[in-house]
Amino acid sequence: MPARDDSMSEPREVRAPRGPSLSAKGWLQEAALRCLMNSLDPEVAEDPEHLVVEGARGKPARSWKSFDAILRSLRDLENDETLLVQSGKPVGVLRTHPMSPRVLIVNGLLACTSANRDKYQELETAGLMMGGQISAGSWSAIGAQGALQGTYQTFAAIAEQRFGGTLKGKLTLTAGLGAMEAAQPLSVTMNEGVALVVEIDPDRITRRLEAGYLDMATVYVDEAIEDVLEAKRKGEAVSMCVLGNAAEIVPDLLKRGVEIDIVTDQTSAHDPLHGYLPKGLTCAEAAELRSRDPDGYVERARASISEHCAAMVGFADRGAEVFDFGNNLRGEARLAGLERAFDYPGFVSAYIRPLFCEGVGPLQWIALSGEPADIAVADQAVAELFPASRPLHRWLQIAKERVPFQGLPARVCWLGYGERDKVGHVLNQLVRSGDVKAPIVVGRAHLDSGSVTSPAAETEGMRDGSDSIADWPMLNALLNTASGAAWVAVHRRTGAGLGESIHAAAQVVADGTDQGAERLERVLSNDPATSVLRLVDAGYERATQVARERGIPLPGESS
Repeated sequence: MPARDDSMSEPREVRAPRGPSLSAKGWLQEAALRCLMNSLDPEVAEDPEHLVVEGARGKPARSWKSFDAILRSLRDLENDETLLVQSGKPVGVLRTHPMSPRVLIVNGLLACTSANRDKYQELETAGLMMGGQISAGSWSAIGAQGALQGTYQTFAAIAEQRFGGTLKGKLTLTAGLGAMEAAQPLSVTMNEGVALVVEIDPDRITRRLEAGYLDMATVYVDEAIEDVLEAKRKGEAVSMCVLGNAAEIVPDLLKRGVEIDIVTDQTSAHDPLHGYLPKGLTCAEAAELRSRDPDGYVERARASISEHCAAMVGFADRGAEVFDFGNNLRGEARLAGLERAFDYPGFVSAYIRPLFCEGVGPLQWIALSGEPADIAVADQAVAELFPASRPLHRWLQIAKERVPFQGLPARVCWLGYGERDKVGHVLNQLVRSGDVKAPIVVGRAHLDSGSVTSPAAETEGMRDGSDSIADWPMLNALLNTASGAAWVAVHRRTGAGLGESIHAAAQVVADGTDQGAERLERVLSNDPATSVLRLVDAGYERATQVARERGIPLPGESS
């Protein structure tokens, strides 16, 4: 199992600094430092004591020793220098120039012949590398809201395409309440539906109840079924969690013939050794088996995953709307011998790709002041930018009412090419005018097609068959570096299966300066452009139309 860091003598609590005072030599360095620390805020991270932010082992730093060294480096970093971070460990500071990123990060990449689970495990255990997961390794984690609007957008698309625009009177079954998965129950209820979630860890259930991402919980399956079916009949928007193992409960619900309309899953099935509990084991028994016999553990976990996935296929056969949410449950089930594992689609190919053709995806902004009022000011300014966008206004109102901040106050909105740069300009003006108390970080972790290669998620079912080509995230990272992002990260993302997903992330800082305005305009234009261009290249007519309408130059065409 992965090496646990023992370099701290006692548990520590990490919280990012707040306010307008600098501890570093510039706001780009300060922003990176605060966002790194915010990733390990106990309100944000799943297991901050062991540096785990999300998933089974998504970390922002390889060890506490590396974490401390990164903080020291950021505080000493000059405004014409760049810190290099290799799999969560600082390895060098080199002179570049003022418009360069202050940090460049690469996590978990292996040469092709070594890109397998055993080699990754060997190197991670030796303390030589780590994966980046989704937002942890790019120092952009903000808690469950980081995944919330993408999840909300997915369920909204399902409602629009399959159920007349609402999930009212519809029941969704899913599993998992980790850092990212916690977005599921709230996203369903935001779309007026009923959610039934299966979760094996009682501590996670308690955290989601306290944070407001979940309404109710029980240890009794019969009680859960009765309550969610009653809510479905009444058209109420309610979320219920039942404590238990998905490999046992999901097949049981299928056998009982429970009237379920939508089925998905966001357990950490991508990592069967650390992220999925085999049925028939308690958490303590699972930990003992994992340590004593990791190969036997994986075999048992995959067998359970196969039963879980087979039940989802069974729901699809029965007429439910079933989709994969990018956690590689299908891939692990296929490794266990389930021939029909891929008989239901992934969420991007089924619902989201038309948005990617317009460069639409999640853009987030983080208030380095720590003041919720700064997010309120920013939200209002963004709403005024797009007065005709009903979905954006609805989201901002829902988020204000129902989405609690975790760690530094932040907001996520789905915006496209030609919109993100406008947001960056407005946020920079708010900092310049003093309408907000400190600079704002603007950026993106994942979930588009220009910065991600993930054949079981974002790039599944590409029209030209380019699902597995990883040139695009590399081009995206290089372009964001050339455009002046504050920091850029490239990951082997463990969340879609070890070695089966590579993505790039970039952050830029609205600091109220002319240089900040230039960085924002370039990064927030060029970054979403790569999503449009990839889909142009793959033959999507809508992407080509968007490129021509919005002035993205295409090779061979006059601008």
